[in-house]
Amino acid sequence: MDLDGLREVAEEAAQRAGEFLREHLFKPHQITHKGKIDLVTEADPVAERLILEILQRQTPEIPVLGEEIARAEPRGRYWLVDPLDGTTNYAHGFPWFGVSVALMEDERVIVGVVYHPVTGEMFSAVRGRGATLNGRPIRVSETAVPEKALLATGFPYNIHDHPEPVVSAFRDFLVRVQGIRRAGAASLDLAYVACGRFDGFWEPLLKPWDTAAGVLLVEEAGGRVTDYLGEPYNPFKKHLVASNGKIHDFMLKLTCKYLPE
Repeated sequence: MDLDGLREVAEEAAQRAGEFLREHLFKPHQITHKGKIDLVTEADPVAERLILEILQRQTPEIPVLGEEIARAEPRGRYWLVDPLDGTTNYAHGFPWFGVSVALMEDERVIVGVVYHPVTGEMFSAVRGRGATLNGRPIRVSETAVPEKALLATGFPYNIHDHPEPVVSAFRDFLVRVQGIRRAGAASLDLAYVACGRFDGFWEPLLKPWDTAAGVLLVEEAGGRVTDYLGEPYNPFKKHLVASNGKIHDFMLKLTCKYLPE
């Protein structure tokens, strides 16, 4: 199967899981905790199973890595999935969550899909072929002045134990840009950078399944993605900066001061 066919498989899997999540959003949820503020709902494993059923049926030769699926980092070609990015939002009925499916070759993303079930928006990319939203090409913004930039960020699950670097970085950006949004789903934040709704995004301590698909979206839409120091990014790094490229150096001047532990 070529990459366009694999993208269609990823889109099918993401949409199927997303439809289930949307249908059950406002129903009572069974909530458990993996950490102090790290939640899991009964919907997470069901959405994951729906994705796995499609991926394993369509591409049985490609292994799958996800939060609850496998712990080792495979080599070669494999799927990297997050069936519900934004679980805390979902548990509270806040309609900002996404489904992320990426196809990897070692540490390189070659297909990326992010689906926003509430809006029905399917963000999709194949490396070297551009990024799309519901089939239409998308591009990052043209904003070049930080004071006119709308940024997004997220807070790691260990913020209760180590709040200072995260809060200080937020404060540093807050007084230099037009606005900051912290909605709680990194995959969607990256998709919004890709289509020009956000001008940039930064966050520490993300997981590879949170970022892989979104990183490809930003790059294929003409943006730039690095770590906090400006070094090349891959989904197994601990900190991420994504932007339209025009404000990236500005962002790095701030993020380089706040490397996560």
